[in-house]
Amino acid sequence: MSITPTRTALDATVVEVVGGRPLSGRIAVQGSKNIALHLYAAALLTDAPVALVAVPDIIDTAVCAQILTHTGAHVTTDGGRFAVAPPPAATVCPIIHPELGRRVRTTVVLAAAVLARTGQVTFPYPGGDAFCPRLIDRHLAAMQAADAEVVADATSIRARCGPRGVQAFTVDVATPYGPSLGATVTAMLLAARARGSSLITHPSIEPEVTETARFLAERGVGIHFDEQGLHVVGSDWITGGGFTVAGDRIEAATMIMAAASTGGSVHLDGITASSIPDGLTAALAAAGIGLTDDANGGVRAALDGPLQGITAATGPHPALPTDTAPQLAAMLTQAHGSSLIAERVYPRRDTHIKGLRAFGADISSTGSITGVRGPVRLRAAMAAAQDIRAVTALLIAALAAEGTSTIRGMYHLRRGHGHLLANLAALGADITTSEAH
Repeated sequence: MSITPTRTALDATVVEVVGGRPLSGRIAVQGSKNIALHLYAAALLTDAPVALVAVPDIIDTAVCAQILTHTGAHVTTDGGRFAVAPPPAATVCPIIHPELGRRVRTTVVLAAAVLARTGQVTFPYPGGDAFCPRLIDRHLAAMQAADAEVVADATSIRARCGPRGVQAFTVDVATPYGPSLGATVTAMLLAARARGSSLITHPSIEPEVTETARFLAERGVGIHFDEQGLHVVGSDWITGGGFTVAGDRIEAATMIMAAASTGGSVHLDGITASSIPDGLTAALAAAGIGLTDDANGGVRAALDGPLQGITAATGPHPALPTDTAPQLAAMLTQAHGSSLIAERVYPRRDTHIKGLRAFGADISSTGSITGVRGPVRLRAAMAAAQDIRAVTALLIAALAAEGTSTIRGMYHLRRGHGHLLANLAALGADITTSEAH
């Protein structure tokens, strides 16, 4: 299996956007990228075939399929379906492919699934978006709590349990910025195969966690949340079956903000208003965007008047998702008044600032605080970004700007969005792609 298109080819692709056109219409939201990536790892725990449906058609899906194949699983991907026939534990390759593992963020979560099955694993440091330092210490703490010896060198990490394999444990996944989403899933996968009851304290309750928990619970793993944390009763047999990936709340937010930035409206299928986190709904409402469920399914987002400046802060679910902050900043360049966005999930998140300034945005970043003044008449620009959400922020700016803009960063866009450009075009955007010269 080969990954196509390659990163080299996509890095040579530029997106040209003719801005100034209101976006309106109806489109479908893809299955959640972040939820799907964690479910791909969870599928390795099962003892019978699993079929995930509504998976996103993105590069990260193809990479994870290859990683699972390298471990010995039989994987097929077709038409939004990700089918996994896991290998017997005795035949699992206990190595996360060193090159592929550096291309996704969930490398350690995948490694946890392999460790849970085989009692050992070697894996590279994770890749994915690098908008700030992103530590994996809580992941490794979970492995150690499960009775694994963990040894790290400059290029890889090795974890090995004793002859009894992973053991029931208690681990705290709290960080100075709140619960670690990824470490919660890592610990959950380890606990699902450990004999006895494990406890994860201060767990994340992001949809990535709760959906992975639901997947495992439907397959016979005992899981419940209470005031102590997340309890997991391990099982030596985890059944297979089908599971549908929830709609991508981050893509939904991106489409809503793109439409609002151009003065348009959008109807999104594959997601409901209740699936949008409360903090995001509140931020959109404060900016003047209303969300309503449609009787025939989906959600409609429309402006209640001119966009207004807001003060908002990212945070753990159900607060404003950090993955929507760059796109929100881009939209707020078209809002009346001053806006402040505080980043409270990561130390900082400002890789989109330079690119937005190229469009003429009045935007600044001080530590974890981003300030935006608007409305500004954005001008066409050439800009590039090196992470998924920053690229989508630049696209929003280009859609609102006058003239033809050129955006680079197609590889990162395709890592997280399968049909975003086509969806924008369906809403009325003038978008073309070409090879750089």
